[in-house]
Amino acid sequence: MVKKSSGFLAGAAAVLIKDITSEFRTRYAINALVMFSLVTLTVVSIAIGRSNLNYDLAAAFLWVIIFFSAISGLGQSFIKEEEARTIYALRLYANPLAVFAGKFIFNSLLLLFLELIFVPLFFILLAVECGNILLLFLVILLGSLGLTGATTIIAAIIAKASVKGALFAVLSFPILLPLLVAAIGATEIAFSGGVFADAVRDLKLLVSYPVIMMTASTFLFEFIWNE
Repeated sequence: MVKKSSGFLAGAAAVLIKDITSEFRTRYAINALVMFSLVTLTVVSIAIGRSNLNYDLAAAFLWVIIFFSAISGLGQSFIKEEEARTIYALRLYANPLAVFAGKFIFNSLLLLFLELIFVPLFFILLAVECGNILLLFLVILLGSLGLTGATTIIAAIIAKASVKGALFAVLSFPILLPLLVAAIGATEIAFSGGVFADAVRDLKLLVSYPVIMMTASTFLFEFIWNE
């Protein structure tokens, strides 16, 4: 039992290190995530000027930009393996769940890196104020985990499709819609200075969504990976 756990952890770490090394070499996903979010944020800030945004509109802008930035970059996690033919080596030498764990952690780190750059600029360029920073931090963390959990398994599903980019966006939106609605609602409460009790309903969904997504991925990924 210990041996299996050690093999799983070692495999996940190996996949994570391989992806980080590859990303530092090409910088494809980082460039896609950062450039899309910054360009979109700049266009939005120019369009609305310095006028004060309503809390609900500001929350929607925040998560729409994060969602489409994630779509532009995180979908490559398995597509690159398929195109480079390294996916066959992974199938031979790595535990399927270790591969998924490594990809999930890598995507989570990428998205959190994006948010470290994007969220402060969002407040500066759109002149948005936040009344409850701790609640906003929790919402962004939970929303990011749900977002990467869903996009990682979807990327594995569409890796062999001929029209990968369009299919990834089409599949991701309906699956992620409940998460986005809850994240926008909780973010609006955080912006307006509401307390945690005000956002309990949305926080419950934000907590349960990644749990459900990761549980489903655990059961489905091995089948998807070996097909």
